[in-house]
Amino acid sequence: MATYEIANTEVLHEGRRSLLALTVKQPNGERMVREVLESPPAAAVLPYDEARRTAFLVRQFRAPVLRAGGPSSVLEAIAGIVDPGETAEEGIRREAMEEAGLRLSRLEPLGAFWASPGYSTERVHLFLAPCSAADRTGEGGGLAEEQEEITLCETRLADLAGMMAQGTIADMKTLALVQALVLRRGELFR
Repeated sequence: MATYEIANTEVLHEGRRSLLALTVKQPNGERMVREVLESPPAAAVLPYDEARRTAFLVRQFRAPVLRAGGPSSVLEAIAGIVDPGETAEEGIRREAMEEAGLRLSRLEPLGAFWASPGYSTERVHLFLAPCSAADRTGEGGGLAEEQEEITLCETRLADLAGMMAQGTIADMKTLALVQALVLRRGELFR
């Protein structure tokens, strides 16, 4: 395989996520510039209640989707950035409590995946999490200081299967999590 190397990094914007211009030396010696969104790792989880055959999703405002002509809110799996010093497991447990008021005890890791490798360094750790209605111990709704207005949506697994079949799950991490649950626990969707 050809060897590429980063020859120079210019910071175009520095913030929670930074925008970089990378000058990359190609195997033939030529150089190219690529804009890269540098992002910390993230985690996402699909909590599911096997007794009631439901999953817990959230609906929240998404400015990029609105900018691209989509709806102002998206139905999606619970997710967020893993804070410095946290493991992915700690981060997703924190996010589940903040966003949905859910206390997750058991996590089923699926792996870590590049969110959009063409422009971002973000890797998302995906988890399934068996839970029950008794695990809803907090308020949820997101953090006021982050201007989050998150709504918890308990959704029947059969409805999620229908949404998947119709192509109406608009968020890729959510689609991957639903598909993983179908593969692992398909009997819950009937």
